Amino acid sequence: MVFNFDFFASEPEEQNANALIQYLQQQHPETLTRIAQSASPEIQQIITQNVQGLVGMLPSEDFNMAITTDRENLANLLASAMMTGYFLGQMEQRKNLEVTLSNTESLHPNPSPNRQAKD
Repeated sequence: MVFNFDFFASEPEEQNANALIQYLQQQHPETLTRIAQSASPEIQQIITQNVQGLVGMLPSEDFNMAITTDRENLANLLASAMMTGYFLGQMEQRKNLEVTLSNTESLHPNPSPNRQAKD
């Protein structure tokens, strides 16, 4: 996954009104690329399938498709993909944390609260 810097080539008045775009423009390109590449292959696959499902995906060997849309609908599609990616990233972190905690608990089981200390 690579960050597309042409994303910033929007209308100048729109950029001035959008604090997030201003913030992104201030970041070093390597930082943005590293963040874009941090998504796991599983997340990239889910987002790809989600976008293909939204846009419609016919087999390329049988169909020659061209999809047209307006700027607002494309922006909504990209926003949806970004939110999906954020959500999936958080869920992946949660899953990894639960697995780590589960492994830690299996290594160091807590004594049962019903067990009484012997004198």
